[in-house]
Amino acid sequence: MDYLSVIVILGVLLFFSGARVANQYERAVRFRLGKYVGTCGPGFFWIAPMLEWVVKVDLRTITASVEQQEAITKDNVPIKVSTVIWYRAVDPEKAVIEVMDVRAAVVQVALTTQRTLIGQYTMDDVLKEQAILSKQMATTIDLATEPWGVKVERVEMKNVEIPVSMQNVMAQEAEALREKRARIIKAEAEKEAALRLCEAAEMIAKAPVALELRRMQMITEVGADQNTTTIIMMPSEFVSMASGIAQIGKSLAKN
Repeated sequence: MDYLSVIVILGVLLFFSGARVANQYERAVRFRLGKYVGTCGPGFFWIAPMLEWVVKVDLRTITASVEQQEAITKDNVPIKVSTVIWYRAVDPEKAVIEVMDVRAAVVQVALTTQRTLIGQYTMDDVLKEQAILSKQMATTIDLATEPWGVKVERVEMKNVEIPVSMQNVMAQEAEALREKRARIIKAEAEKEAALRLCEAAEMIAKAPVALELRRMQMITEVGADQNTTTIIMMPSEFVSMASGIAQIGKSLAKN
């Protein structure tokens, strides 16, 4: 084998040993003798073997679950919160050079941010305003991770646990509020019924015949129920007449 063949074989081996491919969603951060010289990809690229190497960075959105931790609210109530973060690398160079482990760094920033923000809200606000709290967390974490070439796209509070004693108190409070609403509704109904009765009494007072018609209607309704009790309805004129006769009798007795 002549020298030319050896050189060709070595050249082919050298070419293939330095051939690299980056997927569409990857970027290769290239170093030469420890110094950053550029970012390659996507597709095929070549590096000088033994002199250059690359670190691949995934540009897709990554989902990280922040472990559940206990925090103290503004009104001194201990609660446990777990959070989910969606982030992605937007600057591969910074994601490799500025931070050692992007995922661990983002999670740790989320832990400290979550504890700090919860301490600024009361327990009721944490339970009611989770969407607002999540947006504030996303903004704060994004500012902290921006120097690392990381963009935080979304943060959601997955679960919020409160002490059992507080759950019982909240249940009692909710029950008391429901009872209060029920009493208010009942009182308003009674008030409206009383107003309607007053209006009906005024109408009957203007037309005494209406009272007699109402009495006849009541007799019809009682009879429809097959009630064995006998009810005798007397016109109001009879009652007035009996009262007048009683007054005349008393006057005669005195004389």
